[in-house]
This record gives sequence, structure tokens and C-alpha cells, in this order.
Amino acid sequence: MYRAISAIVQRETYDGTVFTVLVPGESLTDEMKKLSVDGILKGELRIDDGRHITTEQRRKAWATLGDISLWNGDEKEVNHWYLKTMFRSEKSHPKFSLSDCSITTARNYISYLLDFCLAWDVPLTETLTNRTDDIDAAIYSSLKHRRCIICGLDGEPHHWDVIGMGRNRNTYDDSAHRKLCLCRIHHTEAHDIGRETFEKKYHVYGIIFNEKS
Repeated sequence: MYRAISAIVQRETYDGTVFTVLVPGESLTDEMKKLSVDGILKGELRIDDGRHITTEQRRKAWATLGDISLWNGDEKEVNHWYLKTMFRSEKSHPKFSLSDCSITTARNYISYLLDFCLAWDVPLTETLTNRTDDIDAAIYSSLKHRRCIICGLDGEPHHWDVIGMGRNRNTYDDSAHRKLCLCRIHHTEAHDIGRETFEKKYHVYGIIFNEKS
């Protein structure tokens, strides 16, 4: 049974703190009696501090799981169970649900799903930048897997910071320069329209990425 609470009154006592809650609407007497008959004697008071998973995060996660299902033929729930298990194992993360997990957990799980898609060349039904909830993580994954951050096609590192004329790009240490991964088409566009215009158009930017590490 779930009911929204409109007010909480706190009263300090010698033995602890007493909370009186106000539930708007009809009386819960009948429902409480049924719970008592069923032997349910304990409940949970959950305070929503605004840091739970958002509707948009939930949409992104399930949309990405849907794309994975189109790719491998398994049901979304099956992929969710498998990938959530892998995520928890690799990240040493406790159990969670997409119905009420934290914003941070949702963000990290979405990034994990997108990294999986880039690693296995899973086609997305919308751009990576629209699907991600953490643009830094998406840019890092695209560089790691050599996939264009815009369209997801095979890409190559694009130097966001200008290296300068006369330098040998094959021997020059560019580890301190910001990069992002772009396919040939978007790489050419980035050079043609300039960094600032490209950033405003696609909402992407370069990050420090050292392939050796």
C-alpha cells in the first residue's frame, strides 16, 4: 500500500522522536485493518527528497534496453536483469530498482548501458547525446570504443584543443589536450564550422583522454 503524505509533524520525547503524518483523502482505517489481519505489522515511511530517479532517466534507461532488445532479440526485462547484474558486479553496487533508485544510480546505470551499446555496436534509435544522462561519461565511452559521439558510427579522435602547426601528430604527446571522437563526416563538419558553433549545435566538447591509460 502506498499513499502520499501531505504533512509531517515531529515531536521530540524522552524515548525518541514521534512523527504524526497526515494522509489526505479518504480514511485508511479499512485498509489498515486488512493489513493487520494479514499479519503485516510493520511499514516504511519514505521521505522523497527530490533525489530519486526522474521520469526522463527512467525513459532513457528503458529506451536503451529496448534498443538492446531489438539488437539481440531478448525481452527488455531479460536484458535489464542481465545488465543490471553485470553492473552491480562490476561496480560493487547494492540492489536497486528503476522505480525508486537514486538519481546518481540511474545516471551511472544509463552510462553503463550506453557503454555496452558502444562496445557491441548496438544501434540506438536516437542520438547518443540525447540518450545519455552524463555527457562526460558518454564522451569518454565514445573515445574508448572509437565511436562517434554524435551518430555512433566508427570514429576517430578529434583534437578539441588545437595542437598547432608544424608538430608531428604521430610523435607529439597530446595526452594533455582535450579530445572527442567523431566519424569522418562530423569530423569534417567540426573543422568547417568551428569549435564554438559545433559545441552549440551538438552540445558536446572535448575531454582529457589518454589512450595508454
